[in-house]
Formats: sequence, structure tokens, C-alpha cells
Amino acid sequence: MEKMKIAVLAGGKSTERNVSLSSGSKITNALRSKGYDATMIDLFLGYELEKGQNVEDIFKTSNTSTDYEINDDVLTDADIEKLRTDGTVGLFGKNVLRILQAADFVFLALHGGDGENGKVQAVLDLNNIKYTGSGSLASGIAMDKAISKEIMLYNDIKTAKFSVLHEEDGIHPQLDFGYPMVVKPNNGGSSIGTRIVHDDKELAESLSDAYRFDDEIIVEEFITGREFSLGVVNGEAMPAIEIVVNDGWYDYEHKFQTGSTTQFITPPNIDEDVHSEMKRVAVQTMAVLGMTNYGRVDFLTNETGVYVIEANNLPGMTPLSLLPQEAEAAGISYEDLCESIVLGKQKLYKQLEK
Repeated sequence: MEKMKIAVLAGGKSTERNVSLSSGSKITNALRSKGYDATMIDLFLGYELEKGQNVEDIFKTSNTSTDYEINDDVLTDADIEKLRTDGTVGLFGKNVLRILQAADFVFLALHGGDGENGKVQAVLDLNNIKYTGSGSLASGIAMDKAISKEIMLYNDIKTAKFSVLHEEDGIHPQLDFGYPMVVKPNNGGSSIGTRIVHDDKELAESLSDAYRFDDEIIVEEFITGREFSLGVVNGEAMPAIEIVVNDGWYDYEHKFQTGSTTQFITPPNIDEDVHSEMKRVAVQTMAVLGMTNYGRVDFLTNETGVYVIEANNLPGMTPLSLLPQEAEAAGISYEDLCESIVLGKQKLYKQLEK
């Protein structure tokens, strides 16, 4: 039987570019270990074909590196633009679409920005290219924190009170909840541009910083409680992982830096009713947002209930990411997780073709 050719699409042009490259490299190697002809392609930088080289040959080499460092530097558009030197313009780099069309399947290892907001998915849909994760509409909805929270509230899913702000609202907006608050870009991930604020001065500083990453900001009521993450793969909820940070909170540095003070615990001391409720709400949240195949839902829990922080339609797959750890707690290896994502989405496509 001929091996399936899989293009792992990573990199791109978002602030989470380096996170994506780390995910993509690990996914590619995992799929190759399972017998697939997988290769990683950088969405933004593209691939330079050698003279006379057949596109099919690309899938015979892994095209990955093990040295994708995720440092604390937040990449700007200008930083990423400097990486491209071939004179091409647009999000899709040289030969990218051609390579994706030659693949049997595309594993989306993109994070943030245009990789998660549905734009890339729409291009793939228009070119009849099959890919992992949610479709273009659901991706856009999940990426927009305000819209997704409105849908959650409509479906009686608890989430923090919030307001959406724009620059014209000023640095001292009128809000119907008090400090502390959480300030974050409305469209973004990995906690980039996100801060917890305690007074007017911190709010003004945080808004100024967040507007560097988005022209729409969401300010949320701060909810005290235990923080959990719970993945859903092909309709099945994974075990919850509690996030415990001894120093500060679960920000960008704690998410991706080895040796940080973050501890990941599959909690033995969680009430089973609460655990079951998180699993139920995670599956429900993905359903009402239209998400399919796989995703991750983040929670805060306290004596008043289970609150959804947000849903992630393309969760990280780096060595320190949550979903792989949750799968491992369920007895699923990283390699099996990657394969199940591919096979699960293949099954969805076949059901749609009937």
C-alpha cells in the first residue's frame, strides 16, 4: 500500500511563529515514525525547488530540524518579513500551494494569526485540499474571543464577564466590573499581549501593549480558581491537567520555557463530578463553536462552578504543550495522537462525501 503523503504546514507569519515551527517539527517526525511520507513546509518562507526536482520527491525527506528554539522574544511582522528574501509577497510562500496540492493530506501545525483564524483553511477549502482541525468558519469563531464567548453564554456555558475595547475608547474605559482584570488581544494566543491588571495605571499600560498585537482588545473579569486544560480529540475528552504556577501566572514564558516554575499535574485531588463536568462542557463548547477533529478548552473552577476561559482550535503540539501531556495521561503516545488526528479528520471528510 502506498504511503500517505502529508505536508505539515507550520511557521507562517504570526507572533507564534516559533511555537508553530516547534510543533511542526515534532509532528513531522512523529508521522514519519508511523510510516507516513511527511514533510514540514513553512507557510510564509515557502520551499525552493531545485532545477528539475519533482514535487513528489519533497515528501521523501522529513525537512525538519530539532533546534527550533522558542525564546521569549515576540516576533513582529517586520521581524518575520526580513526572513523572506525571494521577493515574493503574500502569506503563502513560494511553491507552498503547489506542494499542498500534491499532498494527500495537510496537518496544520500553525498557531495564532492567519494560521488559526480561518483564512488559511478557506484557501485550502477553495483548492479542495484536505487538512486537520476545524473548518474555516469555526476557526474564525474560535479565534475571536468575544464572538466565541457570546456563543458560549447563549448556550449557558459559564465564562467571565467581559468588554470589547478599541483604541478610541481610551485608556480609562467604563467597565461594569472592577479590578483585578485580564487584558488580552481579542484575536491571539499563547498569552501574547495578555496581562492581569490591578489598577488604572496597569490597565493603561496593558491596553497600550495589547494594541500592538490587535486593534480589538478584550477585558475580562478576573476569576479566582484552579486552572485546568482539557483536550478533545475526535469527540473524546482527554483527562484534565491542572496548571500550577509557583511564580506569577501561566504566561508565554511559562508555557514554552524549559525550567520555568510551571508544574503540570493530572490532579488526583479533583472532585470526579467537577472533572466530569469539565469533560462535558469541553465537548459542548467545541460543538457550539462548530469545532471538529481536535481542540483544547481551558477552564477555571471554583465553588461557583466551571468557567471556560477559551477554546483553542489548533492547540500547541510542542514538547511542553498541554494536549500531548493530556493524551499521555490517557495512555496515548505522541505518535498515536498525531495519527489519530489525521485519521479522525479523514473519517469526517468521508462522511461529508456520502
